[in-house]
Amino acid sequence: AWTGEIHGRVVCDVCGDSSIGPEDHVLQGAEVAVLCITKSGEVFNYQAFTDSKGIYRVAETMPESERWDSCLVRPIGSFHEHCTQRGTTHSGIKFRYGLPSGSSHTVKPFLYKPVSVPMYC
Repeated sequence: AWTGEIHGRVVCDVCGDSSIGPEDHVLQGAEVAVLCITKSGEVFNYQAFTDSKGIYRVAETMPESERWDSCLVRPIGSFHEHCTQRGTTHSGIKFRYGLPSGSSHTVKPFLYKPVSVPMYC
């Protein structure tokens, strides 16, 4: 059997500057969609939510012949009351999954920004 994992973080970009700094914080409960196509062409659709550290994780065990070939990860929504605007950096990340069994792929953080930027930014 083959095992794969995809994980990443969702962050509130408090100042809306498209970079992660000390004023920013992770978003718990943010929703992320992960779509993977296997080597045989089968499509797997996953839904994940971030934990208290802002991390989402999707893992699967399947036969080696059916393993993930390419995946698309995209943010769906943030339920944080102040940080709900999707950042402008990227709306989805597509990548080839060529890792051996037991390995994990880390996706760049998805950023959300507040409706209004605080005065201290």
